Parts: sequence; structure tokens; C-alpha cells
Amino acid sequence: MPLTTDNPMASRRKSRELALQMLFQWEVGKHSPAHVVATFLDPDEIDRPVNSFARSLFQGTVDDISTLDPMLCEHTKHWRLERMAAVDRNVLRIALFEMLHHPETPVAVVINEALEIARRFSGTDSAEFVNGVLDGVHKALPATSTTAEVRTREVTVKNSSSKKRNQRSKKSRKL
Repeated sequence: MPLTTDNPMASRRKSRELALQMLFQWEVGKHSPAHVVATFLDPDEIDRPVNSFARSLFQGTVDDISTLDPMLCEHTKHWRLERMAAVDRNVLRIALFEMLHHPETPVAVVINEALEIARRFSGTDSAEFVNGVLDGVHKALPATSTTAEVRTREVTVKNSSSKKRNQRSKKSRKL
């Protein structure tokens, strides 16, 4: 019976958990990404959207690891990546990948999901560590296009409101 869920938030969480497990298997087991995907994501067992997002997160994180790891190192004072718990390191990698490459997901959601997954797969102290690192990384990232789009909408709304006030003012003067 396939793993399915009607709740989109739950399916995204499941995708993130699967991506973490695959990343752990890839890193600790020293398997190729193709081998991990082939042995881990059974299309008959996992709902298509869950499978697709999990695969995207896993493959994207693996492909971008040479960019992600130095960024994480900048924000983990007194911690080398290889000394971190493997689960924590991989939760951080996936969350950072999602922050950088999935702007449709709000950063607060990415961080919260990472904390919940860290609590489930690692521990309470890990969640605090992950939160501190991701918060630091987020603050250091340049504004994303989604932030720019929000600002553009705010300016448009303000300009629109100003125009309406000016039009009302002109009408009242004519009377």
C-alpha cells in the first residue's frame, strides 16, 4: 500500500524526512546518489508528490554540497562539519538547500520543519543547535526575489492608495 497523505504540509514533512534519510545513507554508507534513490524511493510505496519533492531535496543537496558546506562552516563557530552529528549536519544541508532553491517555501517554514525533524531524528539539543545555525545563515543571506516581490507589492499598494486619495481630493474640490 503506497504511503499517501491528503495534507500537503504532512507530505512535505514526509519528503523532508525521506530526503534526510537518503542523505544520511549517501554520506554514511558511501553509496552513489543513484543507488540511494533506486533502493530508497519505491514508487509503489511512496505517493508521487512525496517522492518527487524528496528526490528534489536529496539530489539538489548532493549536487550543491560544495556550496552548502562552506556556507554552513561560516555559521558554525567552533564546529567542523565532520565533528557534527551526521543527522544534524544533514538536516542543516537540506534546510539550507531549500532556503536557496525553493523560494516558494517561506524561510520560517523551512527552519521550523528542520527543527521538528531534528527533534524527531536527533534530539532537543540538536534542535537548538540547528535553530542557531539556520537563523545565522538566514540573516546572512541576501534578500530573495520573493522578498523583493513583497516589497514591490507594498509599494504598489501604497501608490495605489495615494492615487485614490488624490482622486477623491480632486473630486471634492470640484464640488
